[in-house]
Amino acid sequence: MAVATSWSTAVTLPEGPFPDVAVEAALRYDTASPYAVCLAFPPLGDDDRAQWTFARDLLDQGRHGPVGCGDVTVAPGPEDRVLITLRSPAARAVISIPAAVVTAFLLDSFRLVPVGTETEHLDVDAALARLLP
Repeated sequence: MAVATSWSTAVTLPEGPFPDVAVEAALRYDTASPYAVCLAFPPLGDDDRAQWTFARDLLDQGRHGPVGCGDVTVAPGPEDRVLITLRSPAARAVISIPAAVVTAFLLDSFRLVPVGTETEHLDVDAALARLLP
């Protein structure tokens, strides 16, 4: 049975047009996908919720120094913040999250699935069943 944790927090977009305006977001972790975390934002109007899924290790290591390449990078930011940079072919956004929230969220995820035990939580049979006719 999958277990999850979710932390809601206010984030800012320091490179956006309103860098001091807080936006609600959530960090999510689900043991069914033990290597990944999700950063989700509420839907805007009729649009679907915007969410990015990336490696839990990336978020953890990015608290201490810049890591990542491609669509997601993570780095320590000013004033006890963690900066997550999200890229798509059309846009780039820098998300600033309180470091204390990121650390507490990660500690919850490590209690659910300690580092090094992720493979024990993978349901390989279910994944194969989805792939094979």
